[in-house]
Amino acid sequence: MNIILAQHHGMCFGVRDALRATHDAAKRQPVTILGQLVHNPLVDRHLSAVGARKGDLNDLGSSTTHHVVITAHGASDAHRASWRQSGHEITDTTCPLVHKAHQALAMLVREGYQPIVIGQQAHVEVRGLVGDHPQAVVVLSEADLDQITPHPRLGVVSQTTQPVEVALRLVASIKQRFPASEVRFIDTICHPTKQRQTALEDLCRHCDHVVVIGGRNSNNTRQLAEKAAALGAQVLQIESDAELEPAWFAAAQNVGVTAGTSTLDETVDAVVERLKTF
Repeated sequence: MNIILAQHHGMCFGVRDALRATHDAAKRQPVTILGQLVHNPLVDRHLSAVGARKGDLNDLGSSTTHHVVITAHGASDAHRASWRQSGHEITDTTCPLVHKAHQALAMLVREGYQPIVIGQQAHVEVRGLVGDHPQAVVVLSEADLDQITPHPRLGVVSQTTQPVEVALRLVASIKQRFPASEVRFIDTICHPTKQRQTALEDLCRHCDHVVVIGGRNSNNTRQLAEKAAALGAQVLQIESDAELEPAWFAAAQNVGVTAGTSTLDETVDAVVERLKTF
């Protein structure tokens, strides 16, 4: 079988920077990461090995260290203030593109728009986005739009890892439901997410089977797997090469490989090398 690696795949600059900053901080002093730095269990094990401890962003008593780390998914300004006021020093690894989403949402609120966030209600990035704006409505399906009440101005941003087509479809539905409202959409979906989604589309044009590598709780990894399935490929989502089974590839001719933005390069390399042995 042929093995084809997606043109754009794997770890993005925001994750690399977060890992580097956390690793450097952990070498200088004991640190507590306030959540999962990135949604990848292999990264969790690596950080644990260098002494990083685990804490909870919502629990000021969960850190046994003076130094704490805010994850790449970001946090509300209220959370940052609470940790600083409690005497903690912060290393903030929030992805710059997540910061841009926060800034866009804050601007819409300042300009009098009813804020709407397209994303997963329970996802840490979305919780951070709406943490300073409790009036924000979070939507991810047509049914969720019932939560929106009429308002002259509706301002919409998106979780950075949502597929573009999902966001555009929901924005179009909002405009249709509220024809008398001004609906302003600021596209906060990150460029790495868009690149990987587009590269996946190209991959699926050539491949009958697609392997998607990434943490099971990684939203962008899951979106890649769901999109590949929707495009007609046989899809296997894994976290490491240990999960590969030769039998799954018995009928495969062209196997595509892609990975979420928090997937380590060495993990991708290991998967490709193992596939070559089948």
